[in-house]
Amino acid sequence: MLLAIVIPIFNEARLLRACIDRLVATPPPAGCDRTVVLVDDGSTDGSREVVQSYRGVRGFEVVIHGNNHGKGASLRTGFEAALRLGAGVVLVHDADLEYDPADHAAACDPVLRGQADVVIGTRFARGKPDGSTRFHRLVNALLTALSNAVTGLRVSDMECCTKVFSAAVLRRVRIEEDRFGVEPELVAKVARLRLPEDSGRTRPVRVAEVPVSYAGRDRSQGKKIGWSDGVRALWCIARYGLARACDRDPLGVVEQPRRGGSD
Repeated sequence: MLLAIVIPIFNEARLLRACIDRLVATPPPAGCDRTVVLVDDGSTDGSREVVQSYRGVRGFEVVIHGNNHGKGASLRTGFEAALRLGAGVVLVHDADLEYDPADHAAACDPVLRGQADVVIGTRFARGKPDGSTRFHRLVNALLTALSNAVTGLRVSDMECCTKVFSAAVLRRVRIEEDRFGVEPELVAKVARLRLPEDSGRTRPVRVAEVPVSYAGRDRSQGKKIGWSDGVRALWCIARYGLARACDRDPLGVVEQPRRGGSD
């Protein structure tokens, strides 16, 4: 099984090399080959040069955006590259050392075992995350509660970066949000998606939650998400969580499951 680690990157030159070194030093999940998809999103601080230095290196795929478009746009490009490479499982990892690649094996395990189609990490299962502020925790709790209310899921950290998807899910979901609104968008879309079974029937996507470590940073240290992204997240929860599939294909489903169809 090929596991693709997609890393969206924008102006992370100070930490990027250390992030990649830490990832490479961490063994992939048992039974998996691993490729790292580096997506530079128009960086101007030297990150692009770091990313380009991995072009042609075994186990790496390099994608360069000429201009900055946002995290959602980077994930869209990164997921496309991962599927093109034949990845069966895709994990999202940040470039700023907030998340620990040692958690990847546990995060991927439910998908690799066939027990889940999507895994959403949670930074709160192990108590208060390092570096998180009370305001951040309250806003995240509010957004997660609203997301759960409209999707029917019961996750504790909708905004967590660490997310794992089966290829079957990613082939059927189109990302529309270019920036940080991609987090509630993806959660809403996978919650409403149905996957085909061998019997010709369809079933809901199975979503699991796995604890992950977190060492947060603030804007003075380079964190980019701000209050305006929280406002956008509210809009995305309503837009993608409450929309009906008959309204202009709001789910952005690329390939609707058919009776008798298969992956």
